[in-house]
Amino acid sequence: MRIETITSIDDPGLADYARLTDVALRRVTEPEGGLYIAESLTVIGRALRSGHRPRSVLTTEKWLPELERLLADHDVTVHVGAAGVLEDLTGFHLHRGALASMHRPPVVDPATLLRDARRVVIVEDVVDHTNVGAIFRSVAGLGADAVLVTPRCADPLYRRSVRVSMGTVLQVPWTRLPEWDEAAPMLHAAGFTIAALALADDAVDLRDFAATAPERVAILVGAEGDGLSRSALAAADVVVTIPMQHGVDSLNVAAASAVALYALG
Repeated sequence: MRIETITSIDDPGLADYARLTDVALRRVTEPEGGLYIAESLTVIGRALRSGHRPRSVLTTEKWLPELERLLADHDVTVHVGAAGVLEDLTGFHLHRGALASMHRPPVVDPATLLRDARRVVIVEDVVDHTNVGAIFRSVAGLGADAVLVTPRCADPLYRRSVRVSMGTVLQVPWTRLPEWDEAAPMLHAAGFTIAALALADDAVDLRDFAATAPERVAILVGAEGDGLSRSALAAADVVVTIPMQHGVDSLNVAAASAVALYALG
């Protein structure tokens, strides 16, 4: 671990942290650049325990002792600056200890991920990073085996998603599915029943479905507002609904995934 004091926020070595509130910029830098940002000492620790490699770290002097413990076995530069300097650099107040620019792990082949799984969650086109992170936290806490996201779903390793997930997105196996004409046959070949959470006249009550659930179930949840696409519903083997009261027709997508996972055990 090498400590470098920040003398200028224009230092090229700090480019990974510049203007982190600019979503368009991060979409370019993170996925295509092979990087993601881990925020907080807790999340950085989980990333390191999952085998992810840090490229650099940004922090204040206060947190150096804790970072020295976390990074004892890593050859990495730690950029240290005053709180105001870090806020000028990133665009927000850094109050969770540190940020780390991390190398992304290799993308997993969906068929490989499905091979030994029993319960998975498929997230179709959810664009809110907060919801994506919350879904991962539910998957980790309720014991599902993996998350599969569709091509247009928000990046699970976006900074907000990682933070909301409490770093569990770095622990739960996940990958991207191809389009439905390829994804559905892949899931069926692996023995999965695709259960779509949606409103439909022929929908099955979640309690009834859970009582006789197949051995392998892929819980399919859809985008905020529009719900699941026609292609997703056509690929589903069954439509399942969560019984509601007081005129409420549905739950937030993250809450719905948690309820379904709990019901299925």
